[in-house]
Amino acid sequence: MSANPNALVLFMSHRPALVNYASSITGNRVQAEDLVQEAWLRFDAASDRRLIEDATGYLYRIVRNLALDSKRRLARENRVTSAGDFDEAARISADIAPDPETVALYKDEYAIVMAAMDELPERTRIACEMHRFGGAKLKEIAAFLDISVPLAHKLVADGIEHCKQRLDQA
Repeated sequence: MSANPNALVLFMSHRPALVNYASSITGNRVQAEDLVQEAWLRFDAASDRRLIEDATGYLYRIVRNLALDSKRRLARENRVTSAGDFDEAARISADIAPDPETVALYKDEYAIVMAAMDELPERTRIACEMHRFGGAKLKEIAAFLDISVPLAHKLVADGIEHCKQRLDQA
């Protein structure tokens, strides 16, 4: 499969920011580079089959999802290996999907929050994701988005409030 030239241009123009974004979530720049490469492969495959309306947003969502999955998997592995059960750690690292009970319990709420996040302006969504999902500090968000710290705080607060409103309406 050959790369879609428009997708490649989009990816290359956003690559440094995507690596910074993934790094802010995972806390590991090397891992972020790997995640962004994986995101490119997924994005290229998706853009080859159809027109993507918000390609930049879609690319950031792929990176976010990969980074969050990786962070969760590493946290589970660390919990188990700190207890000394390496066989269990190997089993958990192979099992990247949540258990069916967890999926059933939070499926609706998750869908509402993800839809609400998709409704946010891009800068607000990125700030909210970096803070809530990536654990980034407001100063880091401000530096990443090239905005003031008070504006970063406002964007995060607005994003969280929007998600809460959507959950309350459900």
